[in-house]
Order: sequence, then structure tokens, then C-alpha cells
Amino acid sequence: MVNYFLVAVSNRENLGLCLDFGMAGFPGSVNGVWAFCDVEVGDFVSFLYAAHIYNLYRVSDKMAILRAEEAPPWKPLEFRSGRVYYFPFRLLLEPVRWFRESLVRAEFAYVAENLLLRGGYAKTHFQADQTTLQCASQLGELVENYLFKSVDLKKYGVFTPKFSLDKSRVNMVDVYPLREMILQALIRKYLSQENNLARFLELMEISETQPRYLEVLGEKALPEGHVDILIKERTPIGKAKLIIIEVKSGRAYLRDLKQLEKYRAEIGSECIGACLIAKDFPRKIIKSENNIKLLKYNLDIMKNEAYTLNQLLKSLTLIKTTKLKL
Repeated sequence: MVNYFLVAVSNRENLGLCLDFGMAGFPGSVNGVWAFCDVEVGDFVSFLYAAHIYNLYRVSDKMAILRAEEAPPWKPLEFRSGRVYYFPFRLLLEPVRWFRESLVRAEFAYVAENLLLRGGYAKTHFQADQTTLQCASQLGELVENYLFKSVDLKKYGVFTPKFSLDKSRVNMVDVYPLREMILQALIRKYLSQENNLARFLELMEISETQPRYLEVLGEKALPEGHVDILIKERTPIGKAKLIIIEVKSGRAYLRDLKQLEKYRAEIGSECIGACLIAKDFPRKIIKSENNIKLLKYNLDIMKNEAYTLNQLLKSLTLIKTTKLKL
């Protein structure tokens, strides 16, 4: 299943370059590599700037540029601290539809709600649901025989980003820390595979829906905070069946469980399942009386090595934690 993302652009000049070159770029930061890994070839994207959404594109290719400081078209991001970010992570785009639409349109309510509750554009990108993609696919006009300004990016060298648990291996060039947001993206991709989602529903003891009716989305903002992963029906009828997941890279704590309980209470009866995924759980959580399922994740990797996202995906497993009797 293809996904739909809105890429947040920082200023009008950068937006113009994105539109001219048919390209989305992300900085050489953890947020940037997270966005690069989150979006796959074949997915759809639009640009988000000043409360407006621009065009619909299909991702035709993506590449990580080794000498990003030399590669056009964007200027580097310079901060007062002296830190400079270039744009090594690129999505190459194929235009599908031309439009410029206000974010306040009802069709973009899913994304607008996320932005409003999170207080702005702090994130590099936002995942929208299938309903939003269907609406965007009917806006504006279809693109035919359009050529962007071209640039040969491969001459600047390319690489595949890797991740490591070992801080001494991290160089923020081609090896990045395996942060919690990367783990969240990894688990979302894992659950987006139908056989893995079917197994997850078994672990959750959920039988009132099936994997083929569901979509797995990234962060979903709520007034109380945000859930890390939201699983929902693509086309809900009557009742919207939702499953919420909180992901912790290390040990989970009782406060994490209580926060998830708040999210579930806020959603109400449409929440058919809640899950806390972590590396480990203290006995206090395992013995607690609630309907939240506890799953341990396991990555069959060496701590002092670096791995690509695909290698991490192949090494990932989810294991059910059995509740202890009081």
C-alpha cells in the first residue's frame, strides 16, 4: 500500500526550488534521515507551506548525497550556534496533479488537526491517511509531459544511511544514532506488511477487523499529546476502529502506561486496542490491571555495528509479554 506525506518547507525560496526541480530535500540531521527513511519510492507527497498544500507528486526515486555541501539547489541552513546543515537526503518526484489549496479545506482535516494540536511546523513531514490521498487525487488538474529543471546528483556521490546503538560509530554523515523516532518508523514499516500486521492483531487479541482493511500511520496528535503509531480502517463505516501504539526505545515506565490510558480514554469506544512497545518492562507495569497490551521489541543486531533500515527491518521481532498475577 502506498502512503501519502506532506513535506513541510521552511520558506518561499525553498518552496520555489522544490517546485522548479521536482525534488524534496531533508537536512543531514536525525529528523532529516528519519523523513528520508519514512518515505518510500512509490509513495505520494505534496508540499506544505504557509497553510497551503501544493501539488501531488509520486516519489520516483530517492538518494542520499555524499557531498551535499556541493549539490544544488538549496542553500545550507545556518544557525546562530554555528551549526550548518546541508541537504543530503533527496526525494525525486514525478508530478501527478497541479493545485494550490488551503489547509483549512475539509479534505485536509486529518493533517490540519495534527498541525493545530502540535502547534506548528516543527516536523519535517506529516503522514496523511488514504482518505486525504483520495481527495488530493481529485484536486486541480492532471499533469502531462512536464519537465523539471535537471541536476546530476550522482556526480556528488551517494550513500545508504546506517544506524547504530554505539555512539562512537555515529558520525552524522552516513551513520546516525538509532533514536526512538527511527525505531517508531521501523515499527510502522514492519506493521505495514500484511503478514506482520496479522500477527500483531493476534498478539493484541483483536478479531473484529482484518489487516486488509487497515492502514498504519505515523504520529497522530491528540489534545493530551500524541500517539506514536495509529492503526485505523482505511474506509470506516459507522464506527471508526482505531488501535493506538506507544513506542519506547528503552525500558517503559508506569508514566508511559498512564499516558497511553489517557489517550485511550480520550478516543473512547472507537479505540479497539492500545499497545505499549518497549525494550523491557518493570514488574510494576506487568502486574498492573489494565487492558493495554505489552509487547517487547527485539533487534537481532550487534551493539557496536551499523545497519541500514532494511537490515534493521529484517532483524525486528515483536514478543508478547505475559501479565503477572497479583
